[in-house]
Amino acid sequence: MKKVLVTAGISVICFGFTSIFFEGGDDAVFVPASRQRDGDSKKGYTYLITGDYLKSGIPYNYFKLGFGKSSVNYLQREGLNKSVSHEYTAVKAPNGEIVVAPNCLQCHAQVFENKLIMGLGNTTIDFSNNQRLDPKVAASAEKVLRNLDPKNFEAAEPFLKVVKTIGGQLQTKVRGVNAADRLAALLVSHRDRNTFRWSETPMLEIPDQVIPTDVPAWWLLKKKNAMFYTGFGRGDFSRFLMASNLLTVNDTSESREVDGHFNDVLAYIYSLRPPKYPKPINKALSQQGGILYVKNCSKCHGNSNDYPNLLIPESTIRTDSMLFTSNYQSPQFVDWFNNSWFAQGDHPARLEPFNGYIAPPLDGIWVTAPYLHNGSVPTLEGVLNSKARPKYWSRDFDNPQYDYNKIGWVYSTHDSPDGTNVYNTVLPGYGNYGHNFGDKLSEKERKAIIEYLKTL
Repeated sequence: MKKVLVTAGISVICFGFTSIFFEGGDDAVFVPASRQRDGDSKKGYTYLITGDYLKSGIPYNYFKLGFGKSSVNYLQREGLNKSVSHEYTAVKAPNGEIVVAPNCLQCHAQVFENKLIMGLGNTTIDFSNNQRLDPKVAASAEKVLRNLDPKNFEAAEPFLKVVKTIGGQLQTKVRGVNAADRLAALLVSHRDRNTFRWSETPMLEIPDQVIPTDVPAWWLLKKKNAMFYTGFGRGDFSRFLMASNLLTVNDTSESREVDGHFNDVLAYIYSLRPPKYPKPINKALSQQGGILYVKNCSKCHGNSNDYPNLLIPESTIRTDSMLFTSNYQSPQFVDWFNNSWFAQGDHPARLEPFNGYIAPPLDGIWVTAPYLHNGSVPTLEGVLNSKARPKYWSRDFDNPQYDYNKIGWVYSTHDSPDGTNVYNTVLPGYGNYGHNFGDKLSEKERKAIIEYLKTL
């Protein structure tokens, strides 16, 4: 056991075994590691961008009519996928028809300064207008296909019935945040936990609110012993990664087939590295910042050699609590998952709720704005100085600009909320409070730490 005395509060860190004791707060909780399956990263990448983990979607010819051809082939795919956006994949449905299905890169890749960064959470996604999975469009498409194109209807029907049922329940209050937790809750509420058969009516009570989340960078997963900001995803990570299959799955035999590929996908995710900071770094200032980081930040977030895997209780972190108290945190969803197909077999997964959030590794943090678990803070400067956090703010989604001084998005402040492009931190679940640990630092110290964070 390696013990490291830290000077903040009265804390003692025991990497790998125990916890941090916070002055004025509850104890942090260490998350032990779970065994993960080995895999082939090259096969995982191929399956990720071309695989049929969703076996239903929009018929290919209709997709081309509605979406057109993608102007950039970021993934350098061939064949039918050559002209399909990186967020979708053309696959063969069980009846032989070609459909276009959403893929994992909808949320887990982002175009940043004209380059696609694999594993970067997509913070440009828009769940604010009900157009991600539009039930009205799905109903119209179903009517046309059923009458005029029965084979394509058969291929698209599993996708369309799900969209019709749950698509109108995913709307967020602002653009740029993700409704993934809500989507997961809706899907499991309509599926039998043993067979995954679909029910038109929900079998579980569904909370009314859509709680937003940011999307953690995939390259952090290799260091983590638990998944998600809440740290409640335990056991086999591949089982969680393949859960998107619930969108169109017919039964658990299909899930078993998909599950046989996601150990390779996990291997690919483990191979990812964060992009290097592209601008000059002040070496002397970053060295000063490194010393300050060890003193003030590493006890929770770790360093290049050690990551403590600590869950930080609400009483200490004090950030918006709606995410960890909603959706899967509800007993009915925890019970569904922990008694479902996902929790069975040789490599089960499980959910373990906790009243707080995991302190993530900070590798590549410079490119992962906006910050906190709900994307409520546009810059690192604001993370380290709570007084610098805007109450209402917006960024240009059409022509995004990055601030390489404050590290984060160039943004505008507003006197009041004004539409879904303005982030409203007053809304429940969208709060930008908490994580006030940097407030005690001087402006000079914050700049030094930011300079150091550019090197991670």
